[in-house]
Amino acid sequence: MGFPLSGQAASQGVASDLNAFIRVGADNTVTLVLPYVEMGQGAYTSQVQLLAEELELDPARVLYEAAPPDEGRYASPLFGGQITGGSGSLRGAWRTLRAAGAAAREMLVTAAAQRWSVSSESCRVENGQIIHASGRTLTYGEVAAEAALLPVPDAPVVKQRSNYRVVGQSLRRLDTPAKIDGTAKFGIDARPPGVQYAVVASCPVLGGKMKSVDTSAALMMPGVKQVVRLERAVAVVATNTWAAWKGLEVLNMEWDAGANASLTTQQMVDAADAALGRSGIVSTVVGDVDQTEMTATDRYEAVVRLPLLAHAAMEPLNCTVDLRPDRCEVWVGSQVVGRAQKAAADAAGLPLERVAIHNLFLGGGFGRRLETDYVTQAVQVARHVSGPVKVTWSREEDIRQEVFRYHNHSRVTVALGDGGAPASWRHKVVGPNIMSRFLPVYQKDGVDLDVVNAASGPYDIPNILIEYSRNEAPEGLHTGNWRGVGPTRNVFIVESVVDDLAHRAGRDPVEYRRAMMNSADTARPRAALELAVQHAGWDETLPARHGRGAAVFSGFDSHVGMVAEVAVDINGRVSVQKVICAIDAGYVVNPDIVRAQIEGGIIFGLSAVLYGQVTIAGGQVEQSNFDTYPVLRMREAPRIEVHIIDSDEEPGGVGEPGTAGAIAAVANAVFAATGFRALTLPLNPSDLRGV
Repeated sequence: MGFPLSGQAASQGVASDLNAFIRVGADNTVTLVLPYVEMGQGAYTSQVQLLAEELELDPARVLYEAAPPDEGRYASPLFGGQITGGSGSLRGAWRTLRAAGAAAREMLVTAAAQRWSVSSESCRVENGQIIHASGRTLTYGEVAAEAALLPVPDAPVVKQRSNYRVVGQSLRRLDTPAKIDGTAKFGIDARPPGVQYAVVASCPVLGGKMKSVDTSAALMMPGVKQVVRLERAVAVVATNTWAAWKGLEVLNMEWDAGANASLTTQQMVDAADAALGRSGIVSTVVGDVDQTEMTATDRYEAVVRLPLLAHAAMEPLNCTVDLRPDRCEVWVGSQVVGRAQKAAADAAGLPLERVAIHNLFLGGGFGRRLETDYVTQAVQVARHVSGPVKVTWSREEDIRQEVFRYHNHSRVTVALGDGGAPASWRHKVVGPNIMSRFLPVYQKDGVDLDVVNAASGPYDIPNILIEYSRNEAPEGLHTGNWRGVGPTRNVFIVESVVDDLAHRAGRDPVEYRRAMMNSADTARPRAALELAVQHAGWDETLPARHGRGAAVFSGFDSHVGMVAEVAVDINGRVSVQKVICAIDAGYVVNPDIVRAQIEGGIIFGLSAVLYGQVTIAGGQVEQSNFDTYPVLRMREAPRIEVHIIDSDEEPGGVGEPGTAGAIAAVANAVFAATGFRALTLPLNPSDLRGV
């Protein structure tokens, strides 16, 4: 079993590259190069399973390493860049890595057949050997050099799923032993010889700049070597991180607050509300919503407001840089290793080929490590330091200088037909166009396709109109992707409205949803909802101030049904007792990883629905650590059940859906328990006290 070696050769002696993903050593070691990074989601294990299956190898025999930055060879077929995010790792790897494994297998067989002067059809592979019908054998290593000279097959034949022995099994996580015994290396563990340690502080007012800094007291602190002043931040460099922090504490800094000196949360909320009143860009049209609304005898409308959110990954941002006149070496944890290389090259003033990236384990990403600002900053600091320097953000810096999920507001208008069912669905979505900056291919005609994702739910509604009104954050407040992306916003909105419509119609919320999912297009989400309800004891009586809530949605090529059970005490505190999830994620490569990902996503969603909110006063983030930006504690975690639906469809994503479903299901459960419909988040105990 291998450790991610960040591009260093894992095999001993001569090794041959059969393609971008597979290297075979003369000593018969097989090294798999994995294009998607490991940030706790099990990506390495699933990728190894795909390649090992096609190569007929025991996964425990193979070595593996993280792919180096190379946007050409390792780009995601979903996103067009070297990106780990958007629940795209397994979806992107499914075809690519199976084809790579099958191509390498065919090349090895052909090389052996040519040596024996026999047909390839008379040979088979098993456990790292090519076996001829006569009984002769050769190891992969014995023919690897010859195989590497052969043309790569254009259309290699992948194995039939009925013949899988590795794929589909709950293989133990390959990264777990190193994480248990402490040998795993995260970005924050990088310690190249001679490294110095730096901590940074940026202007507390978002977008502000450095005006002046008195360094005299800091430079007198034991271990402090120097102070580096940047345009918007200052870094203290020392012999260890603690000394650097102590030096930072005594710096006398003066800041130019700039345009955001009086910025408040209420101003941003007001701006988003104003955008609801402006004409937007129509992204989806089905039927005729205008005509349906004109003739409807009843109409429903709701305005939903979602707050600013941080990522708060367990490993604070960090980056280690060794900058020389002719080269730059970087140790980091990044979801976009190719972009990290470019950011470092730009900051260093060097060509790409002079920048080496060692991408290590990520202690959480959630979209924050899709950005490269911390890489750029570390290189800027390194320009002033002799030798390697590790730049670490404090937890406070990590939360206050975030790339936030911005305020998202929505107005949903529903024309009601027979039985209170939607005859038309109009949804105006307000938010920033993240994709115009981050992934331009994922927008169309000025519409951020992520922000409108799942905006009408998985329902057979005859008339639909989705409209997008762009509303950007003030300059200096940076916005980006957050776990669950579009569906995390819209599933809560859609499922809250649908739940409210069921209540208005006097109908059971599950039956109301079922009645809107009768087509072939909605069969898979309906089945997921029904399975979750079956295991949740939906019809069982609950005590007072307890409630169950349902949610169903499709996203990331997966289909999810979820039921949450909550208790709300007389003081308005919400306790989530149980969450039942059923998921149709297509063909499942590793069931245990699917369950773990859904469980983790649910916990992330519970943190958001119960606590998640960043507020701004005087241009400064008011939250700073887990005391003011709480995440769910272990003692608060509910019982979680994940039920996987067997499917032969293409694999879907599993990293994001749990978050979206949990937020919606819990909010609906709170309504069932109290009768209070939350149209803003997070849930506020004062709204639930005594109701």
